[in-house]
Amino acid sequence: MTNNDGATKGDGAKEIVDGLDRRTKIRLLSGSGMFQVRGLPEHGLDPIDVSDGPHGLRHQSRGGDHLGVGGSNPATCFPTAATLGSTWDVELVEQVGVALGEEAAAQGVAVILGPGLNIKRHPAGGRSFEYLSEDPLLSGKLAGAMVRGIQSQGIGACLKHYAVNNHESHRLVVDAVVDERTLRELYLTGFEIAVQESSPWTVMCAYNLVNGVYASEHHELLQTILRDEWGFDGLVMTDWGAANDRVAGVKAGLDLEMPGSRGAFDDELTSALESGALTDEELDACATRVVELLQRSRRDRIEADYDAHHDLARRAAAAGAVLLTNDGILPLAPAMSKIAVIGAFAESPRYQGAGSSQVRPTRLDRALDLIRERVGPDTEVVFARGFDPESGESDAELRSEALASAEGADVVVFCGGLPAPMESEGFDRTTLDLPAGQVALIEALAARRAPLVVVLSNGGVVHAPWADRAAAVLECWLGGQAGAGGMVDVLFGDAEPGGRLAESVPEHVAHLPADLNFPGRPRQVEYREAMAVGYRFHDAKGGVPANFAFGHGLSYTNFGWSEAKLEGTGTDVTVSVRVANTGSRAGSDVVQVYVRDREATVPRPDKELRGFAKVHLEAGASEVVSITLDRRAFAVWDVEAHDWLVEAGAFDVIVARSSVDIVAVLAHQVESSDVVAPVAAPATLVMDDAEFAERLGRAIPQPPPLRPFNRNSTLQELESTRAGRILSKQVVKAGISQASKEFPDPDAATQAMVRAALREGPLRGLVLLSGGQLRFPALDAMLEAFNGNPKGAVAVVRDSLRKKG
Repeated sequence: MTNNDGATKGDGAKEIVDGLDRRTKIRLLSGSGMFQVRGLPEHGLDPIDVSDGPHGLRHQSRGGDHLGVGGSNPATCFPTAATLGSTWDVELVEQVGVALGEEAAAQGVAVILGPGLNIKRHPAGGRSFEYLSEDPLLSGKLAGAMVRGIQSQGIGACLKHYAVNNHESHRLVVDAVVDERTLRELYLTGFEIAVQESSPWTVMCAYNLVNGVYASEHHELLQTILRDEWGFDGLVMTDWGAANDRVAGVKAGLDLEMPGSRGAFDDELTSALESGALTDEELDACATRVVELLQRSRRDRIEADYDAHHDLARRAAAAGAVLLTNDGILPLAPAMSKIAVIGAFAESPRYQGAGSSQVRPTRLDRALDLIRERVGPDTEVVFARGFDPESGESDAELRSEALASAEGADVVVFCGGLPAPMESEGFDRTTLDLPAGQVALIEALAARRAPLVVVLSNGGVVHAPWADRAAAVLECWLGGQAGAGGMVDVLFGDAEPGGRLAESVPEHVAHLPADLNFPGRPRQVEYREAMAVGYRFHDAKGGVPANFAFGHGLSYTNFGWSEAKLEGTGTDVTVSVRVANTGSRAGSDVVQVYVRDREATVPRPDKELRGFAKVHLEAGASEVVSITLDRRAFAVWDVEAHDWLVEAGAFDVIVARSSVDIVAVLAHQVESSDVVAPVAAPATLVMDDAEFAERLGRAIPQPPPLRPFNRNSTLQELESTRAGRILSKQVVKAGISQASKEFPDPDAATQAMVRAALREGPLRGLVLLSGGQLRFPALDAMLEAFNGNPKGAVAVVRDSLRKKG
């Protein structure tokens, strides 16, 4: 069988597996190291390496650490997904994927663990930088482009984290409780699009539970939906340490446990096969998919052009930079007498997220150096730190120095944003505010004579009540190693600000319906807001308008849109509009097409994105942009039918520059025989207990009791006992110590991530990530003791010794 990437898989894999003994098959289902998949050398199949991450390789030597704090080989750190999402540029994202694939081939990596495309349900999610959008269509299209680019080089991609992994707090044990329609329409659609449009080699399951079942053993997600409905024919692996009940996982179609746990589950799998709880056919199906991955993986090496990739990264950073406001100060004229650059990020850039996706860049641009280079010796460029780059905070001395530097300047460029300790994998943000010292400094600078340009570096959106007092606000997200170059290119007009918001910027986080259940309780989060996420909330009746709307972004040129029309009948239609660049310089614009159901019998958002296209035009040029809509653009998930249905009636097809900047509304009538089951609308945008239970179709589940302690109890929960507090302290201390060995002097974000992972993760993780130093019988014995049953602990140990003979 040959995929569209040209790699061959499956030839003889079943025959190979048929010839293996049970022990070998079981061993195949677990990695042989942190980032290595076990091979079958006797069949000419060497082991393969996999590597983070979504925006650049973090390829460590074999035996490297899971948490991403250890050293890795240099690689291009491309803009993060928050930046790439804002490009709305399918072709550009695919080019980045090609470059990632080339670097993987150069470093001997067979599978890249990305892209990530979980929905940004709430802007305080700690891993927002690693995801593309609040909208599933945009997420799915861009993720699919990334996969196609990576796999065009014979390197596998991995869609993650499947599914409903929308925050970091207690992510390894939390149950995401979500109704079926919301699950299908909002949280699975992006994965569906990416799977069907790019045929990824692999998918990574999430840590969390979905409606009471761990994603790692969720038969409906892994088999019924992913394979049977969407046609996925690749391999499913765990997130690192996500395996829970390995027998249930194999039965559900979870193929590969990562990292290798040195046979932690082997005895349980063997016993299940002997008892008939697991069949050989189920085991063989998973083993065959592992062999298929080994067969299709590229093992030859090439030379990667890292200089060209740096240039691509710089272009992508500019394309994802969103100009939120501009009174005309941008682009800057280089012939100025004095430019004041204020903000530590101009000298010590914040360019990537914290956690497992950290990349060791091949080089790193710095805005201050590039500004000086751009303007030359005739312009004085003064610099003041303004705030501490590690904490993001300021003090009286730093503030006084910054204000003094601004005196007499023609323009002040403030380079601020969020420091790493405020947003990272492993924990969620507690506020959307910039550090208070930065806000005070922005306010003080805005009150001075010189125009103020605020440039933001952050992985997730921030409150910006000060935005109307700045001359311009440029959102650059986390732009990668060349992010500062892209930023400077945009500031001086050498590149246009090509970005449009892929996520709404709220006036205040308290307005958001999801905020009432974010991050929820340690063991359960309830998605009571249903579809009221992002612009689906802000633009709804009863919603609060965003500060900056989804799809918004200014340009340095002007565009005129005309001749919007709709052609076709029923659900197969084409929307077209002529876009003309009426300005004096080249630029790009994004045509966005939304659909509104005017006669819905179920609660639906005011409108939903159903198509988009980015168009690049020289000054004076025009182009007709056409976007095709199909049946799914008009469909709703019907829970009773368990299918996508289209309700007959009137629809609006909306051509827009953003979710609120509408150019044309095209009326359209759809005929259909589908009968959609009516659903009552909730009284508010957040369902009460009765409404949520009705939407779920069952009683609202209760979080599991904390006692008795079990393998899925957390260190944090054990801390309710004196012995647990002692144990937790020692484990966390050891974890931080290990991080220090792998990465000297780990920063505050890394330490916070390690601490959260250890305290909030299940105790089984201590076994799975111990490299074989801790086994389940020892953990089970400890748990018996913690549950006040010392005799039971002894019995567990005796039973383990008996089984080992």
